[in-house]
Amino acid sequence: MITSLDCVPCFARQALDAARAASADPLLHERILRDVLRMIAAGDLNQPPPALAQRMHRHLRDLTGVKDPYRAEKDHSNHLALELLPDLSARISTAADPFELAVRFAAAGNIIDLAAKTGISECDIKSAIESAVTEPFVGDLSSFHAATAAASSILYLTDNAGEIVFDRLLIEQLPAGRVTVVVRGAPVINDATKADAEAAGLDQIAEIIDNGSDAPGTVLEDCSTEFRKRFESADVIIAKGQGNYETLSNTHRSIFFLLKIKCPVVALRTGIAVGTQALIHIGPEGGTGQSGE
Repeated sequence: MITSLDCVPCFARQALDAARAASADPLLHERILRDVLRMIAAGDLNQPPPALAQRMHRHLRDLTGVKDPYRAEKDHSNHLALELLPDLSARISTAADPFELAVRFAAAGNIIDLAAKTGISECDIKSAIESAVTEPFVGDLSSFHAATAAASSILYLTDNAGEIVFDRLLIEQLPAGRVTVVVRGAPVINDATKADAEAAGLDQIAEIIDNGSDAPGTVLEDCSTEFRKRFESADVIIAKGQGNYETLSNTHRSIFFLLKIKCPVVALRTGIAVGTQALIHIGPEGGTGQSGE
């Protein structure tokens, strides 16, 4: 997915948010914003948005010396999600369709995305989770369930801290011992790393690897050899969030994208309204098995 002109204001907002998270110096904020605007002006818009964002956030970290500007926000999101986990687990265990409810909760957790919005409140998260039970869901859950049940190996590409706790609910519904959880190779925005996966307890139920990259998505050519081998060999790939959709929607692999549509650019690309929870299946030839697109 190439970068739209409508992504440019979002890049500028991201840069300013991250600069303020890393430093209280307004002069540094101005320098970072000016540098980022020049970077965007000279950038290749034929790349996916996370590839440009990767360069932007690397530059910001170099200038500020802060390697993980969103660490406090990530810890807070993890803590809040873990407080909700016991109740949500209990609700899934008594649901008429535990798999569907787990999918809905995992998709709703994708609201915790500081690339898409400045600040996510506790109220935002709780509201998204509660709404997940009844709000419209686009996608073929039956085919998804059948594919995961038959798979010998499942690669689960995570997105954000906090959200990764809600992913645990879905991973617990997948065949035990067949899931490998993938996190980012280094901090970027509020994307999940190994520390977040371990905080969510995912190390107790699945293997965890990182993709070797600090892009806020999955830019395959920037990922490690080990990850790319897993990507090529997995029977089923589940990819969470907009960043993974933006970087992998044109790949040669069959992928189930699970996300909440959060911006007009992705809404236009998918044909799904902003705010909708969606499961989008892209086939190996770039086709989609998702209804309503």
